[in-house]
Formats: sequence, C-alpha cells, structure tokens
Amino acid sequence: MGVSTSSPEKGPEKDGIAVVTVDFPPVNALPVSGWFALADAVRSAGRDPRTRCVVLTAAGRGFNAGVDIKELQAQGPSALVGANRGCFEAFAAVYECEVPVIAAVHGFCLGGGIGLVGNADVIVASEDATFGLPELDRGALGAATHLSRLVPQHLMRALYYTSRTATAAELHAHGSVWRVAPRAELLDAALELAREIAAKDGELLRLAKAAINGIDPVDVRRSYRFEQGFTFEASAVGVADRVRDTFGARKEEA
Repeated sequence: MGVSTSSPEKGPEKDGIAVVTVDFPPVNALPVSGWFALADAVRSAGRDPRTRCVVLTAAGRGFNAGVDIKELQAQGPSALVGANRGCFEAFAAVYECEVPVIAAVHGFCLGGGIGLVGNADVIVASEDATFGLPELDRGALGAATHLSRLVPQHLMRALYYTSRTATAAELHAHGSVWRVAPRAELLDAALELAREIAAKDGELLRLAKAAINGIDPVDVRRSYRFEQGFTFEASAVGVADRVRDTFGARKEEA
C-alpha cells in the first residue's frame, strides 16, 4: 500500500520509463501523507537523468477517488489544510515533472484524480474509465482548473455543477484522451506510447517539456490556488462540514 516506482524493463538496462503506481485501498482516496508521497515520487522520477517518460497509474478498483473524506471528518481543519497543500504539491509535481507524464486511467477518476490527469501531458484510459468532479457533493471546491483542460468550458461548468461524470470515449472525442483501451490492456497501451516518447533524446525532451509549459495559456498553479481559497472559505463558514457530514448518509440511501 502507498506509492511505488518501478521500471517496466526486467533487464539490467533501463528503457527510460518510470512507472509510478498509487495503491491506497479500497478506492484510492488519498490521505494527506499520500498526496505528498505521490508528489515526491513523481518529482524524484523526473529528476533521474535516466528517465525520459513517467507513467502514472494506480492499483485496485479505480485510478483515484480524491481526498480521504473520513480523514477530513475525523481531523477537521488541520486535515483540510494538509489536503489542500498535498493536492497542490501532487498536481504541481505532475505538471512540473521534468519529462512527459502519461496518466493511465482505469475505473473512476474523481476529485483529486482530475487534478492529476488534467496536469499530465497525455492520458490513456480504459474503456470503463469515468472522469468527474463531485466536489459540490462533498463539501469542497477545486480542480475546475484541471477539468477545463479536458473538456470545453461550458461542458466543464455543467459537469461541475451537477457532479456528473464523462466517459473515456467522450473525452477521446474531445481530444483530451489519446487512446481508449480495454482495461486488461491499459498499462500496455500506456507503455507503448511511453516507449515511443522515451526513444527521443532525453535532454531535448526535457527542454521540450519546459518550453511547452512556458507557453501554457493558463498558470495552473495560480489558478488552482485561487480555487483552494474558496474551499477554505466554505470550511470557515461551515457549509463544507454541513455538506460533508451528509456524504456517507447519501451513499447509504442511494
């Protein structure tokens, strides 16, 4: 359980690909420490001069279910501040990774998961993958910055306000998912693309990543930080707790 880094190659020679795997059963809802561990793993993989591409994937039922709501309910404001900082660092680590990052997404990709894939360079998804921000159902706000990188503006707003999800096929139609593959073939599909990228000159790839980030029309760090201020405001006035405390009850009723 936790965050691990591996190489798809079993021989002594690396092929330039690092696979970062998240595993927090049962649904990959990450505690505060998990977000920081993920940030450290991605940054470390990108700093390794042998790495030319990072594949971000997850074990279990789904890619990511966001923050650990139970931790927020148990620890209150301190956990909220920690989750805000941890998510900020993890999202930034993916965006600022020195080499391209491919997100290999299966099952559900919700909340913080959108922050991760929205900041990735490329997304490969399984046929059963779904993407959404159920933040309004969980007493939170945020990651509209990253959902805006996956779907057009008005669709982002509709998905955000309703807490509905979009399928991998729908995102593929919008051009934000590179390839949709059967779930059993997801990692192979991501590694196929990673090997094509990793075949390029490593130094030039790093320059390309820095150049592309430099011309990005949105400062994702500043934009997401602005959103986080409203998450904290919702907590300060009590509305976050009021909504969050009904989260488990609504699930049981459904």
